Amino acid sequence: MQDLSIAYIQADLCWEDAAANRAYFEIKILEIAQKVDLIILPETFTTGFPVNPNKFAETLDGDTIHWMQKMANHTGSVVCGSILLRRNDLFFNSLVWMRPNGNFETYDKRHVFRMGGEHELIEPGQKKLFVEINGWKIKPMICYDLRFPVWCRNTFKNGEFDYDLAIFVANWPAVRAYPWKQLLIARAIENQSFVIGLNRVGVDNQGYSYSGDSCLIDPKGNYLSVAEANTTQTIVSTLHAADLINFRESFMVGLDWDNFTLNMD
Repeated sequence: MQDLSIAYIQADLCWEDAAANRAYFEIKILEIAQKVDLIILPETFTTGFPVNPNKFAETLDGDTIHWMQKMANHTGSVVCGSILLRRNDLFFNSLVWMRPNGNFETYDKRHVFRMGGEHELIEPGQKKLFVEINGWKIKPMICYDLRFPVWCRNTFKNGEFDYDLAIFVANWPAVRAYPWKQLLIARAIENQSFVIGLNRVGVDNQGYSYSGDSCLIDPKGNYLSVAEANTTQTIVSTLHAADLINFRESFMVGLDWDNFTLNMD
């Protein structure tokens, strides 16, 4: 397990303009001065949220997938962020995990946001995604998933944790900024893992304001880096493997976690 360098980009989004958003994020990605292992973009980073998937959902062979392949190959970094995808005549809010070699995996948002009407158009995901970089096991999730601790729950079996880092990409309105901050801290502490929450900023075309409040939190619940609220900003941080290993060995809560089965119905 090696140290892990991460860049997360807190940004405003151009409403319903995928080409403009790709062009903007390309500039921001190319501005990252140092080589990083992982670059994180917000939820629905090509369109904003919520938008009509009939008009804006792409395919796995669409423009944004090809753009992410280009960005990952050029930087040598994994690039991830969520977009609207169409598969088999169904729509998903999907995080794309794009590797530098062009191979990718997707995670479909499990908890679609009922209060925003997302559940009427977007299919909920049916499985978790675990990926790996430099020996780090990573679990990416999307926005509203943060409110569901069972879905986010880490496990410890046979001396191994399910994950070492949880990622939440979001369009989380400023009116609920306090829960955003508290829940991110809670997920880090209860799961003995690092947590990154990446949220957008700005005001969308429906009048919702987003303050960002993006951050990296360690397993003790301490902030390691925080983006300035209401500001577009790229934060580069390094996660130190020794910090995680030493903390878990000295305070092994995982040994006493409850076993449970999650019903996906």
